[in-house]
Amino acid sequence: MSDHTVLHVKGRVLAGPDDIRDELWVVGGRISYDRPGGARDVRTVRGWALPGLVDAHCHVGLGPHGPVDRDTAEKQALTDREAGTLLIRDAGSPSDTRWTDDRADLPEIIRAGRHIARTRRYIRGYAHEIEPDDLVAYVAQEARRGDGWVKLVGDWIDRDLGDLAPSWPRDAAEAAIAEAHRLGARVTAHCFAESSLRDLVEAGIDCVEHATGLTEDLIPLFAEHRVAIVPTLVNIATFPRLADGGESRFPRWSAHMRRLHERRYDTVRAAYDAGIPVYVGTDAGGTLPHGLVAAEVAELVTAGIPPVRALAATSWAARAWLGRPGLDEGAPADLVVYDTDPRADVRVLGAPRRIVLNGRVVG
Repeated sequence: MSDHTVLHVKGRVLAGPDDIRDELWVVGGRISYDRPGGARDVRTVRGWALPGLVDAHCHVGLGPHGPVDRDTAEKQALTDREAGTLLIRDAGSPSDTRWTDDRADLPEIIRAGRHIARTRRYIRGYAHEIEPDDLVAYVAQEARRGDGWVKLVGDWIDRDLGDLAPSWPRDAAEAAIAEAHRLGARVTAHCFAESSLRDLVEAGIDCVEHATGLTEDLIPLFAEHRVAIVPTLVNIATFPRLADGGESRFPRWSAHMRRLHERRYDTVRAAYDAGIPVYVGTDAGGTLPHGLVAAEVAELVTAGIPPVRALAATSWAARAWLGRPGLDEGAPADLVVYDTDPRADVRVLGAPRRIVLNGRVVG
């Protein structure tokens, strides 16, 4: 497809959950709903079009033992692209992936800098491991390095306690989040446990990753403060295996992880029912493969979120939350075309017919 080719997407264009068009045009890499005059080289694609999908918790450049080389990171990003993920919020990575910004064939990455964790309280090689007195300084550093987000590790196993425990005192979290906001960045945190959530929400956090510890008394607090969650259910599915691996050394932690796993769907559905914003994220990178966005949407539906809302969590709503356009007039043409209506069966997301990134058909 040359730079002069006009792309005509015809069939059903899902510009919004209730905004369905018959066609759109891609001219000069941008979306138009007006037929271009005098176009000679026109390529037509038929099907059901959605905005390029969003993976709001994805780690490009991260492997099981820390940062990976550029070739591996490129393969990760291409795997996500082939799954229809064209916008990634990289929720913490020790790799410098700025080079991808010059690649029009790779998904856009919104970075959160490197994870910030308590000393010896996270996966080795992933995070800045610091103590509370240094938290504000490191948050400021990562706020300047990122793209409007900072990622904290809100809880992890405390080996002396033998269970999950909060990483940060309330006053340190408050000061750090205030500093991030002063610098124009939003803050999210990895949280599995119940005990880390109240302090972080009341300290002003913007989002919580995983949020398996949401309980009946905490859900109204999240809803009141409009704190979003990214459940990463395809990652939570690994909890039983993790629990089995830690049973001999940390039986209390293992039992806790199993409980969190058992109620994962009820947790997500209760959050959605309470009006808490829920977005799609896979936690790809590290130990999970890339390209799992369709599986995560299906998991949200299994949890009881209506299919159209689960689609919104990876398309229209997710893009608005991250400050990126969807299928808007004049917007960059990032879209995915399917053979059938994804609102009727979200499993079709696993089989994109065509992928258009920056106005070019790439898959």
